[in-house]
Amino acid sequence: MPNLSRHHFLNLNPITLIPMAAISAKLVKDLRDQTGAGMMDCKKALADTGGDLTKAVEWLRQKGIASAEKKSGRVAAEGAIGSYIHTGSRVGVLLELNCETDFVARGELFQGLLRDIAMQVAACPNVEYVTTNEIPTEIVDKEKVIEMGREDLEGKPEQMKAKIVEGRIGKRLKELALMEQPFIRDSSISVEELVKQISGQIGEKVQVRRFTRYTLGEGIEVAKADFATEVASMSVS
Repeated sequence: MPNLSRHHFLNLNPITLIPMAAISAKLVKDLRDQTGAGMMDCKKALADTGGDLTKAVEWLRQKGIASAEKKSGRVAAEGAIGSYIHTGSRVGVLLELNCETDFVARGELFQGLLRDIAMQVAACPNVEYVTTNEIPTEIVDKEKVIEMGREDLEGKPEQMKAKIVEGRIGKRLKELALMEQPFIRDSSISVEELVKQISGQIGEKVQVRRFTRYTLGEGIEVAKADFATEVASMSVS
């Protein structure tokens, strides 16, 4: 009997991680054609599996991304409206989460996702939109004006200035979008990735449609009397 090492019995084939920049466009296209997943998801899958196409397909399926992307063209008209009230009852959220069937909407996975995303909105006071695509043009233009006028850009070439401003605006817009936020229960994934994963597990298209965040007392103007005037009025008999 040949003298086999422990590695022969375990058949260990460690995966060598490679940078996303080293992944060829053709390999990404092949993976997208097979799975329907997004470009960045495909790049990450290939990077994490050493550029192995077969393993990358498995990676995407395990994450629930491949099947979720294929469902992206379907209509999600069912779902539920959920709420979250933070401890102390000072912050509350109403959120509409859609799916394809009422049966799925009543399920534990869907309801759990609804609660988690409503809680996410409560935890992110800067978030105002579901995606960056919903942000009005006038807000984007306003941010450009603000960034272009910053002192640290004075004296820089226009091309460099434009590139810096573009990067800053992109970052700012992501801060306003719910789907771009790191998930509060697992910061290694975004809210968008979480929705894709649950969509893949459920077997239906799932999407966040809209939300409203309430903060106690927001918008109420409270009159503040001048302290000296208040004391003087108290001394009048």
